[in-house]
Amino acid sequence: MNRRTAIAAIATGAAATATAQTAPYKIKNGRIKQSVVPWCFNPMPVEELARHSAAMGLKSVELCDPKHWPLLKELGMTCAIAGSHGFAKGFAHREEWAECHAKLRQNIEACAAAGVERIITFSGFRRGISDDEGIKNMVAGLKEIAGFAEEKKVTLCVEMLNSRDATQMKGHPDYFCDSMERTVEICKQVGSPRCKVLFDLYHVQIMHGDVISRIHQHKDYIAHVHTAGVPGRNEIGGTQELNYPPLMKALLEIGYTGFVGQEFIPVNPDKIASLAQGVEICDV
Repeated sequence: MNRRTAIAAIATGAAATATAQTAPYKIKNGRIKQSVVPWCFNPMPVEELARHSAAMGLKSVELCDPKHWPLLKELGMTCAIAGSHGFAKGFAHREEWAECHAKLRQNIEACAAAGVERIITFSGFRRGISDDEGIKNMVAGLKEIAGFAEEKKVTLCVEMLNSRDATQMKGHPDYFCDSMERTVEICKQVGSPRCKVLFDLYHVQIMHGDVISRIHQHKDYIAHVHTAGVPGRNEIGGTQELNYPPLMKALLEIGYTGFVGQEFIPVNPDKIASLAQGVEICDV
């Protein structure tokens, strides 16, 4: 270790210690492995969010640029799920496959090299196609990449998004995989242990409700979980309709061992206080 590296390490350690001393909540039970999604906390830098999260006992900052992965490792964390192509394009339309496949292959390689076990993928928008055509396209397109994901030991996580809320980043009108049942059926037909669903509790509540029943019903296909308050995609406390402690207990009941990513948009100007509240609520 040279002088510059040593100074940087000391500075990082000092910053982490200072953050830990002021952490508003520290995970006590740890039965739910918690993560956080950075975009919700903009303009807070990922580095700052990561240090606060580590101090609280979170195990991951997810969907962040791979350039941040070394810092996460230094903090004893990981990236629970990596990004790929955006939700505007996906496998429901064959003309979008090439771009999606290329981005997924590139990022799956990076995941395998860094020990990141999951990667997100999307259906894209319906744009007039029928359920049957969209499902057929999704299955065929995902099958073409599933073998590579199996080889690299990285799980494709198809995210269901709600199509009811037209507010930017709170809903996605015309999104094809706006049904958990349709999304799970696609994964069933792909038939790969490395193709599962991202079960976003916020989106499932908006489109379906009956969330705990669906957790049990689809337990074999849940590879990752996201949170947010309904309505509004804000804090997950007592001002919204989902009751998160029973949802976390339902995940434990099905033997879920993956991550729960906090993906709510804080209303409170003290974003870290809101994150700490969410972490405490889910620490069942």
